[in-house]
Amino acid sequence: MKVVLDLSQLLEDGEITQAEADKLKRLSVKSTGSLAFNILIGFGVIAVALGAILIVPDAITGILLGAIILAFGLVLLHYSPVEWGVLGNICVILGALGLGGGVVYMTQGSIWAFLGCAVGFAAAAIVARSGLLMALSILALSSVLGARTGYFHASYFLGIKEPTLTIIVFSLIALAAYQVSLFVGAAYERLALMAARVSILLVNFGFWIASLWGDRLEQVSSLLGRTKESIIFIPRLYFVIGWALALIAFAVWAMRNDRRWVVNVCTVFGAIHFYTQFFERLGPNPLAILLGGVTALGIAIGIWQFNKKAVANPS
Repeated sequence: MKVVLDLSQLLEDGEITQAEADKLKRLSVKSTGSLAFNILIGFGVIAVALGAILIVPDAITGILLGAIILAFGLVLLHYSPVEWGVLGNICVILGALGLGGGVVYMTQGSIWAFLGCAVGFAAAAIVARSGLLMALSILALSSVLGARTGYFHASYFLGIKEPTLTIIVFSLIALAAYQVSLFVGAAYERLALMAARVSILLVNFGFWIASLWGDRLEQVSSLLGRTKESIIFIPRLYFVIGWALALIAFAVWAMRNDRRWVVNVCTVFGAIHFYTQFFERLGPNPLAILLGGVTALGIAIGIWQFNKKAVANPS
């Protein structure tokens, strides 16, 4: 466990003695030196990998390098997690990304490639105890359902191809991951909660997209043998109402169970939901912008007061 302390302030307040402060400073210098050395070597590994890919720019190069670096990182984490833990995690993350990216590129983004990446990232996350890899695993799984992001000149976009399936699947994953977090150790609890949190974000993205355009259940309709003219369509009003009710219900549950992150997420997406519907109906006129700004200030003050109270009175 890592703790951040202001030694000067603690010494001034009389919480620690000068001898204790000197000892903590010596320990921090040792830790900082080891961390810097790990990071320096990590940057060297990244530079070598990038150079090799630029020299031989194809998917096979990325896959081979990724596999080698991933294996190297796993060996470091297994045999010397304390001294070389930072470098090991850098190698595991870099190797997993290189290996997964190469497979996706070589298969032209096939569903099975993304599914394999999701499983591989999850396995590597458990071995390396990496929250980032666990988050990438959930995101890779979302691509199986058609979730995507993109960028072109000064513009970003988010796409959820199957909002209803996204909401259902990742709600179940979030619930399962949360239940797992209640029965595992601290290190794996963090990974399970990371999976649950990313899943919650994807559920909200699914609701957000569907609240604007509704959802054409193409996959379900095809399984039921329906033609393109008779595809099942869920109007956006159902998602508008369902999203609001879900946010309220989960915010109440989170406050009762001291889940501050969930409360904050529900508040933020509640504000996004409000503004989306607000401007969809009123448009960007001066009065709407004024009312929106006042509401935003009220929401921000409410979140600030809630977090301040939660920090002052931890359970």
